[in-house]
Amino acid sequence: MRDEEVELVRDPAFRPGDKVVSRKTVRNDGTMWGHEIGDIVVHKGDVGYVRDIGTFLQQYWIYAIEFIDRGSIVGMRERELTPISPTTPEMPR
Repeated sequence: MRDEEVELVRDPAFRPGDKVVSRKTVRNDGTMWGHEIGDIVVHKGDVGYVRDIGTFLQQYWIYAIEFIDRGSIVGMRERELTPISPTTPEMPR
């Protein structure tokens, strides 16, 4: 996927409740209260759950991922996540 692609022309890749794993280490860019800029807020391989879905710049889906073991919620893009469980059957795509 290229950054220039407008993701909002298609449905989100994940739904609330989906279990996902982080494909990369994420550092605080200044948007996470209680952490210094540059602090690691998610490690590659951390497991979390999609809590909510929003948009950024009217172009990208942003997934609020709750990392229960870390006690944090981090906004992530689809390319930073891998599903590790199927979407719940009652939520059609």
